Amino acid sequence: MVGVGALGRHHARVARGLAGAACSGIHDVDRGRAEAVGRKVGAPVMPSLDDLVAASDGVVVAVPTTAHEEVALTAIRAGAHVFVEKPLAPDIESADRILEAARARGVIVQVGHVERFNPALVAARPYLDRPLFVESHRLAPFTPRSLDVAVVLDLMIHDVDLLCSLVGRPVTELAAAGVPVLSRHVDIANARVSFEGGAVANLTASRVSLSRVRKLRVWQRSGYLSLDLAAGKGEFYRLKEGVSALDGVSLPEGVPALAGLASVVERIRIRGDRTEPLAAELAAFRDAIAGLAPPPVTGEDGRRALELALAIEQQIEDHVAYTRAASA
Repeated sequence: MVGVGALGRHHARVARGLAGAACSGIHDVDRGRAEAVGRKVGAPVMPSLDDLVAASDGVVVAVPTTAHEEVALTAIRAGAHVFVEKPLAPDIESADRILEAARARGVIVQVGHVERFNPALVAARPYLDRPLFVESHRLAPFTPRSLDVAVVLDLMIHDVDLLCSLVGRPVTELAAAGVPVLSRHVDIANARVSFEGGAVANLTASRVSLSRVRKLRVWQRSGYLSLDLAAGKGEFYRLKEGVSALDGVSLPEGVPALAGLASVVERIRIRGDRTEPLAAELAAFRDAIAGLAPPPVTGEDGRRALELALAIEQQIEDHVAYTRAASA
């Protein structure tokens, strides 16, 4: 484990109980923090990154985004597989250097897009079928963590990755706007993304909200899916078997529309299990290292999400610059 701050310490906690693997060591630039976490999880604290890599088959990179490339390349060049927290890198050039080094050394890169392992999303996968419209809201109260990046790379990138994996088509059009509220970077952002084949998505992320919200809604020809990613549950609505369309369907007078639709619309409750997403994510990394399965979120997946997130961020920066000029 490299970096045991707000997120890395949870990686260390989960690794302690991961069957078929052991936490070979912890390294952090803050020695006191590393020792505190090491005592808590029963893992040795390594004096240097090189010592940690030498003792490990795989390395979890949970340092600030700006240091991802340096740490990942050190591990890769020594022959260790790497799990890099999202975003993969601060820019595409850094991401490409990480992926090129991994290909040359023949090691695995897995990216920490943990929402892929959200129990609600896992339970909903059998009902997902070529989404045509996706809407996400990811809102959180302000904290001083991750202020080295804008809200797009901090929060929205989770939904950018989900969107890319759900639609699986090239982007054709993008429009985005945002506002810096409490930090030097953009704290609230909205993006509208169009894809080849007609799919459209509307993404909103904020780190200046009063409450936490993680909602994902998907419309497709086979039905409508609504997921509460924070609660790990949701619902899927579709026409009942034998009903091809609602044209010509008459509802009883005086009956609320939703109640009347129950005769033709099936409501399926989505309930995720209690698997901790971080545990499922690290178990997948363990299995990839062991050659049991490919990594579910590859380095190329992480690069694709990063590329779209950076394009969104650039549009927002242009929008912010325009609004400042207009108000001057």
